[in-house]
Amino acid sequence: MVRTLRLNRDRVLRTAVALADEIGLEQLSMRRLATELDVVPMALYKHVANKDELLDGMIDVVVGEIDPPGPDTAWKPAVRERILSARRTMLRHPWASRAIEVRQAPTTAVLAYMNSVIGMFRAGGMSAALTHHVMHALGSRILGFTQELFTAGAAAPPPDLTLFPHVLEVAMSAAHENDSVVGAGCDDQFEFEFALDILLDGFEHLHARNWHP
Repeated sequence: MVRTLRLNRDRVLRTAVALADEIGLEQLSMRRLATELDVVPMALYKHVANKDELLDGMIDVVVGEIDPPGPDTAWKPAVRERILSARRTMLRHPWASRAIEVRQAPTTAVLAYMNSVIGMFRAGGMSAALTHHVMHALGSRILGFTQELFTAGAAAPPPDLTLFPHVLEVAMSAAHENDSVVGAGCDDQFEFEFALDILLDGFEHLHARNWHP
C-alpha cells in the first residue's frame, strides 16, 4: 500500500520553492502547485490564504537556508560569511531576490535575518547610529544580491562605445564573463565580494575612529 504524504504548510511551501526553481516565479500558480502536490487547488487554502501569503512563506523558506557564521567569529568575518552564504542561497533560487524586492514589508524570517546581522555589528562594538547607516549602505547586499543600475531587457542594437571612451576603457579592462548579471565582461562573484570588502573595511575604519553622526 502506497502511503500518501500528509499535506501541511511546510510541504506546500517547500514544494512551491522547488517548483519556482524549476519553472520560474512567473509560471507558478496555485493551480500549478496543486497539480504538483496532487491535490485540488482548494486544499492549498487550508495552509496559505492566498498567493501573497504563499510568496511570503516561500521567502521565509529560502532565507531560512542561509547559514549562520561559526561560533566565536569576530564581527567582520562573521558578517562576510553570513552575507556570502546569503548570496549562495540566492543563486540557488534565482527568483527569490526579485520576490523579496517587490514585497511591501519584510517577512518574519527576513526581519530575523536582518536582526542577526545588526547583532553582529553591535557585538563588534559599533554604535546603533553607525549600524543604522551601515545597514543602509549595504542595502540588498545584506541578503546576497545587488540592485544593478541596468538590468537585462529586450535586445537592442549595441551603442557605438567609441563615442564614450571612458566607458569603453573601463569595460575593456574587465575579464569577460558572458552570463554575468552585473554586465557583459563582469565577474559577478568578484564584483560582489569586492564591494562587500570595501564596505566592511570602511565600516571598520569608521568604528575605529569612534564615528558618530
